[in-house]
Amino acid sequence: MRNIPVDTSALTFVCVSAPRPKLVNQETGEIKVDRNGEAVFQVGLSAADQTGRVDLVNVAITGDPGVTLGQVVTPVGLVGFFWEQTLNGQHRSGVAFRAEQIVPVGASGAAAA
Repeated sequence: MRNIPVDTSALTFVCVSAPRPKLVNQETGEIKVDRNGEAVFQVGLSAADQTGRVDLVNVAITGDPGVTLGQVVTPVGLVGFFWEQTLNGQHRSGVAFRAEQIVPVGASGAAAA
C-alpha cells in the first residue's frame, strides 16, 4: 500500500470529533491495534484552506493524542492512502488518512514538523 504525503502547510485543522478508539468490528466492539499492539484512535478534523473551502477528514493515529473538541491542531506526518473492499457483494473504496501525531497548534511537536 502506497502512502501519499499530504502537504498541510496551507491548511488549518480544527478538531471536530474527539479522539475515540477505531473499531475493527462494530458488533463486537473490537478495537483496532497497530503492529506493536497499541490502540489506534480516530480523530475527526476539519481542514480549511485559504479560500475558505472546508473538508472533513477522519485521521487515524496510534494512541490517544489528547486533543479536544474545537482545538486548532496540526497533524504531523499526515499521509493518505487508497483503500478498497468488497463486503456482502458491495464494492467500496476511498482515501483514508493517518498521522504520526496530532498536536495542538503551538505545541512543541508541531514545531518539529
